[in-house]
Amino acid sequence: MLLYKQKKTQAAKVNRLLISVTFLGSAGPIRFVVKEEELVAAVIDTALKSYAREGRLPILGSDLNNFMLYCPIAGTEALSPWETIGSMGVRNFVLCKKPEAEKEKEKANESEKLPRKGSGSWKSWFNKSLDSKISSH
Repeated sequence: MLLYKQKKTQAAKVNRLLISVTFLGSAGPIRFVVKEEELVAAVIDTALKSYAREGRLPILGSDLNNFMLYCPIAGTEALSPWETIGSMGVRNFVLCKKPEAEKEKEKANESEKLPRKGSGSWKSWFNKSLDSKISSH
């Protein structure tokens, strides 16, 4: 009996929140329970899975890197994926797709890290294309 009471009090220390996530362009919010210490990235992942499970439209996809979570009360900055969801002190959020320009910046940063394949010179490509089109007499 004593062990049962200890487990019950330890479980009670974990704070849980009922949050509401509104998807831009969708009919209404999704509500689910999360732990206060859960990361924003995990909340985005859970929200996308719930959205897909319910068969909502428009179809958004499941890659959490393509989305940003906003807190309408806190301002216009998106929440960092490494923040805890309880750090904001609010329970209503908006999930939006990242703008195309931001996705391209991320891809450019990734491509700078990778070594380039081929010569990479536009001049050499241009000369090769001209050589193939010009026929000798």
